[in-house]
Amino acid sequence: MRNFLLGLLLLCFASGVSAQKYVDQDGEELVQFTGMVLDGGNERLLPIPYTTVLIKRDGRGTYANLEGFFSIVAHKGDTIVFSALGYEEGRYVVPDTLADDRYSYVQLLYQNNIDLPTAIVFPWPSREHFKLEFLAMDVTTELQSIASDNLNAETLERLRETIPNSGVENGSYYLRQQARQTYYIGQQPPMNIFSPIAWKQFFDGWKRGDFKNKKD
Repeated sequence: MRNFLLGLLLLCFASGVSAQKYVDQDGEELVQFTGMVLDGGNERLLPIPYTTVLIKRDGRGTYANLEGFFSIVAHKGDTIVFSALGYEEGRYVVPDTLADDRYSYVQLLYQNNIDLPTAIVFPWPSREHFKLEFLAMDVTTELQSIASDNLNAETLERLRETIPNSGVENGSYYLRQQARQTYYIGQQPPMNIFSPIAWKQFFDGWKRGDFKNKKD
């Protein structure tokens, strides 16, 4: 099935023989290099959007679109480097024996998951400085009392009500709203009145007293 799809894609990209030759300022023949970048580890050969397509010799490139399609002008014999986040790098050399000025290619990339080591950030230059500062820390009763007052539930609740959301929080809220609208696009969103989970949350909150008037 995979070989059939690859053959079909190559057939779709096939071009006729062009009598006109295009050359650059140095007299080297140019090739319109087009193709698609697909996930080789997936049986459905899904496209890999926004893959970087770089010509190694010139240091210039482009990127694939949402459907994995790319198009770039190259020279015969150029090495094309394909790279995408989470995938192993792919390379392909444009044949220098081409008779046409157009060439199409399907590049398969394979996932490369790497587990990075845990990074621990300290507010001191080294562990030795941290140890010295920790041992010299002032932990008097007065400071403990101030810390307890700053961390009590009422103070934290007051801060949550008065401090505006950060850019990250606003961005996260906006993306959640967009995702919800996209998820239910073309249909009516479900009403929580028919959701048993929502009713359970309501009764649990009623038992906890979440709906009582705090002024009373």
